[in-house]
Amino acid sequence: MGLGGATRKLQKVADMGEELYSRISELREQMLEVHETVKETDKRVATLENKVDGQTAIIEALADSEGIDVDELLTETAIEEAEPEGCDEVGDDATDSIPDAESRTDAS
Repeated sequence: MGLGGATRKLQKVADMGEELYSRISELREQMLEVHETVKETDKRVATLENKVDGQTAIIEALADSEGIDVDELLTETAIEEAEPEGCDEVGDDATDSIPDAESRTDAS
């Protein structure tokens, strides 16, 4: 009877080993899929960054041709975003710093 118990235990260990091997294989496949997804995403992000850089250059050139100081505008925006909401006692000066089309055509 001792031999039958040992056989059952060995079979149980073998079954656990097969199940573990199956799970590890599945995890390996999932990791390969994740790796491919990350590579594809990295390529897409690089493409988007290049497009954004190009658009930024165009916008800065347009702003420069219109006499808008981009660095000053970005600084003002960063300051406004850093301030907690509700601290604006004077009013919203964001519209004052960005000239609109109507005011530009009147002045020209």
